[in-house]
Amino acid sequence: MKLGVNIDHVATVREARRGKEPNPLEALILAEEAGCDSIVAHLREDRRHINDGDIVSIRNTVRTKFNMEMSIAPEIVEIAQTIKPDEITLVPEKREEITTEGGLDVIGYKGELSKIIPEFKNKNIEVSLFIDPDLDQIKASKNVGAGFIEIHTGSYAHAFEQGDYGEQLQLIKESVSFALSIGLGVNAGHGLDYKNVIEIVKIPGIETLNIGHSIIAKSIFTGISRAVKEMLEIIR
Repeated sequence: MKLGVNIDHVATVREARRGKEPNPLEALILAEEAGCDSIVAHLREDRRHINDGDIVSIRNTVRTKFNMEMSIAPEIVEIAQTIKPDEITLVPEKREEITTEGGLDVIGYKGELSKIIPEFKNKNIEVSLFIDPDLDQIKASKNVGAGFIEIHTGSYAHAFEQGDYGEQLQLIKESVSFALSIGLGVNAGHGLDYKNVIEIVKIPGIETLNIGHSIIAKSIFTGISRAVKEMLEIIR
């Protein structure tokens, strides 16, 4: 199982003062040196944290793998096709949300996705769809041509906090098994931290866990390198 480190919230701190520090690239370099397998960054339409310049710099700096999270807005699609990350993860996006609130409605956006996904695959860019652990959405992801799904673990993380997460964990397990059975690669992420990730790590078949907020939060006290290494110790 691999670890993708999301560096969005380094940029969130920077944008609090609209300055130059902290620089997400420094986090990228330290995370890779600490042993992570990929770097994740979300270019939102409102540019609330990662901006266009960051995306170019990340693409030019990353030595592992660059996974760009993005909506299907035409402007963002054009930028991604120009930058050419190693992988894109298509996510739903609302201007008013604090963070991504749920999975992409692949069934509802079937037409748009069926057009966009081949364009990226023709450029040798892997396509992953960020979806809830729902079998119908998984089937639709396969039908529109995605090679991967990323299972949204936010509901599980919330249930874990409440102390009753068995049902949500079982949904994830069933979703992973089903996705693998129809030929999809599986990643997972959202709301994962140093405690709740332990149950997710036990699920066979997940290729990469994409984790950001908890690692960046811990790094305030320990530094990026140690925060990444501690997460890797749990995963591996």
